[in-house]
Amino acid sequence: MYKFLSLKFITIFAKFTTKVLRIFVTIIFFLCVYSSGVYSKYYMISAANSHAVKAGFEILRDGGSAVDATIAAQMVLTLVEPQSSGIGGGAFLLNYQFSRNPDQNNSVIHAYDGRETAPSTVTENLFFDEDGQLIPWKIRSAGGKSVGVPGLLRMLEIAHRNHGTLPWYLLFQPAINLAEKGFAVSPRLHKMITRDRHLKSFSSSRKYFFSNTGEPWPIGHILRNPALAKTLRKISTEGPDAFYSGEISRDIVSAINNTKHLPANIKVVDLEKYKAKIRKPLCRPYRKWRVCGMPPPTSGGSTVLQILKLIERFNFQKIKPGSVRAVHLISEASRLAFADRNQYLADPDFIKIPLVALLDPAYVKLRSALISENKSMGKALPGKLFQNKAQKWSPDLGENRPISTSHISVIDEKGRAVSMTTSIGSAFGSRIMVRGFMLNNELTDFAARPKRNNYLKANRATANKRPRSSMAPTIITDHLGKLEMVIGSPGGSSIIGYTTKAIIGALDWELSMQGAIALPNFVNKNRKTEIEKKTSLEKIIPSLEALGHRVKIRNKTSGLHGIRVRPWGLEGGADPRREGLVLSSD
Repeated sequence: MYKFLSLKFITIFAKFTTKVLRIFVTIIFFLCVYSSGVYSKYYMISAANSHAVKAGFEILRDGGSAVDATIAAQMVLTLVEPQSSGIGGGAFLLNYQFSRNPDQNNSVIHAYDGRETAPSTVTENLFFDEDGQLIPWKIRSAGGKSVGVPGLLRMLEIAHRNHGTLPWYLLFQPAINLAEKGFAVSPRLHKMITRDRHLKSFSSSRKYFFSNTGEPWPIGHILRNPALAKTLRKISTEGPDAFYSGEISRDIVSAINNTKHLPANIKVVDLEKYKAKIRKPLCRPYRKWRVCGMPPPTSGGSTVLQILKLIERFNFQKIKPGSVRAVHLISEASRLAFADRNQYLADPDFIKIPLVALLDPAYVKLRSALISENKSMGKALPGKLFQNKAQKWSPDLGENRPISTSHISVIDEKGRAVSMTTSIGSAFGSRIMVRGFMLNNELTDFAARPKRNNYLKANRATANKRPRSSMAPTIITDHLGKLEMVIGSPGGSSIIGYTTKAIIGALDWELSMQGAIALPNFVNKNRKTEIEKKTSLEKIIPSLEALGHRVKIRNKTSGLHGIRVRPWGLEGGADPRREGLVLSSD
């Protein structure tokens, strides 16, 4: 009897201690995962530079909307992060607001397209010289031929008209004040100036970014930009019309047409006629959530969605983050999605895109069946979708190129949210500086060669056309339309992989926003599987190679910025790979 009681006591005690241990481990896990995040009950902003975040935060504190805060932050980014984005470039913006209309699934998401357009004189042979030879990337990435008509301000104008609460002029004041007062050159800006091969070749850029002796401004140097302050003041009082017509537009055109490096032929009327567009957001269910992204001309939204849908049949809650299986399955799905992206996606105003078919459940099921858990498929072929003979496209594989871009995530006190990815192309854009801001080089996102195997490429250059992008601002809700998360990243075509990783990390692996962002990066663009250098993923390379992956170790400098809605409030994250910051109301 005593033996029985002792055994029973031991069993009960063991169960009790196991339960206590489980609770203890859960608490420790919670503290480890969530301790590095930022939390708030009311409003929050996450962006790539502390000055920009502080400007946006002040707007939120003063009762501004998420769009208001985004505009203020963007104007400051034009000043302090000139290598990444600004008024001389373009952006894609998603805006969320809650709705009580049952026909609208309890939420409304608007998609704003501020992508640059090709000038009216552009032809498909944009980057060919007089001898019919393709101009190498290292040369064509700078200069006049690379500049598209900037779209950022026209897009922000429409978004502010629809969702702004504070006066337009007020949103420019933080940037104007900082441009006049000056800011300290950050480590990242110093590094980007130092390693750029083109900046010194353009007089206005050389005078701004370098000393009289030709040295890049050191870290901590106070850099003032009175020219930009004057430009922003004019736009703040007169509106975007001051940018797209009049003296500013004439200076832009003159700088592009008269540059010594690949001068172009752009006209003032190209700027005057630019129109930002409101497009229908691209939303699909993913497990118990609803993921919404930008539609074309960016490929980001549809490709992220396609990757998610392709892996949906696998139970990722039981797959360890950073494991061979996780990297393999996501990479294989990415191969398939990029094969379709390269084949079919471009500006929908110029070509017919099988967008619905690409995300059709039956099509996704067929494509997902190609994913083997035991072997890499190697190079994936695009799916066979409708293409008539007059519209049979050749794939545009794009290039690996130096990248820039930036991302802003905001949730305001009333629950409105913005996810905006903004860019001037590769670092410092065209390297042409006008009135204190950099002009983009986004036309290099067009297919360099218009044809392949006698078939035209969907993303070939054409007058007034928007080049294909990879920007992927994303907003996620639950099935009733309640806001769950805003996320996005810079990174060229790697944006797609970075954003997908963060979504899976937050939703499937239940990591904090900061934890999901900080996960090691890996990307497959239907080529080699790219593994982030100096991360834990390097350890699984032999196992990936055993599955048939060709692996390349690279610096994968994402710039993810996101906010997650939790039962206890807002939870923010900023990418440790850059100089980002999260600020909240608490």
